[in-house]
Amino acid sequence: MRELSLSPKLTLSTLPTPLEKLETLSAELGLELYIKRDDLTSSAGGGNKVRKLEYLLADALYQGAKTVLTIGAVQSNHCRQTALLGAKLGLQVHLVLVGQMPEQTQGNILLDSLAGAHLHFASGGRETGEVVLSRLFEDLKAKGAAPYIIPYGGSNEIGAQGYISAWMELEKQSREIGIDFDFLVLPVSSGGTMAGVLIGEALTKAKVQTVGISVGPTREELRLNLKTLIESTLIRLGLDIETPEFQLRDEFVGKGYAVFDEETRTAIETMARKEGLLLDPVYTGKAFRGLLTLARRKEIGGRVLFWHTGGLPALYAYASYF
Repeated sequence: MRELSLSPKLTLSTLPTPLEKLETLSAELGLELYIKRDDLTSSAGGGNKVRKLEYLLADALYQGAKTVLTIGAVQSNHCRQTALLGAKLGLQVHLVLVGQMPEQTQGNILLDSLAGAHLHFASGGRETGEVVLSRLFEDLKAKGAAPYIIPYGGSNEIGAQGYISAWMELEKQSREIGIDFDFLVLPVSSGGTMAGVLIGEALTKAKVQTVGISVGPTREELRLNLKTLIESTLIRLGLDIETPEFQLRDEFVGKGYAVFDEETRTAIETMARKEGLLLDPVYTGKAFRGLLTLARRKEIGGRVLFWHTGGLPALYAYASYF
């Protein structure tokens, strides 16, 4: 493996997360199905964003930040983890939540509030949210609050390093038990998780075929975003490598990002009833719906890994759909 020196990071997670075989679903689907449990990364409700935030919050503190700002959907897992980990570090946290303020304080909104985060709702869509974020940054800067912006999903050349490290962790675990994966399936939206995984695969010359299941953006949008993010991360790390081929699937989005559908509900129930594991309605539920469909079509097979990126607290905000 090539020499790798990642940016400084904090220790905010409990690692390594478990790698488990799903025996019942393996037998049912006619393949070997494993799961990487990044729903168990930390006490901040778990999830993939913790790995990114270890790098991003380290950079924020290095820059002398007293306040961190970020943006996400109303039930954003990323915002919830930022709020809780920011509180742990003694930082003031401002969250720009794209959407209408809900009538009930539940799910991730409840946890954001418990952590003491300042919530700013932007009902005009993500572009409006980015404008709100920019203005808020300037206001806080003028007041001497030393603000630091964490991008949507924590997905930039700093945050993506969390999943280069995560891939190395997985590679060590799989080597210890003597297995290689034929396919890796994971949800993708802002792209930082998948970008880091692909860089890790390139560094270790892995042969796995990675399949990103979109939970919102089109394949074209994702491919462009991943290309840009991978390039900027490689430049920051001083690496010149060619990332492996991968698949992007956008046919499981349904009616849009964070919009619930019957097929996702069925996938969540299947995981709960077959393996006793919980998925969320926005990311992992849709990604697992995609995995089930691809497995039944025989488009994936052999030894398959599903990367559980967390998001459980959001499930409680969707109780009326079950």
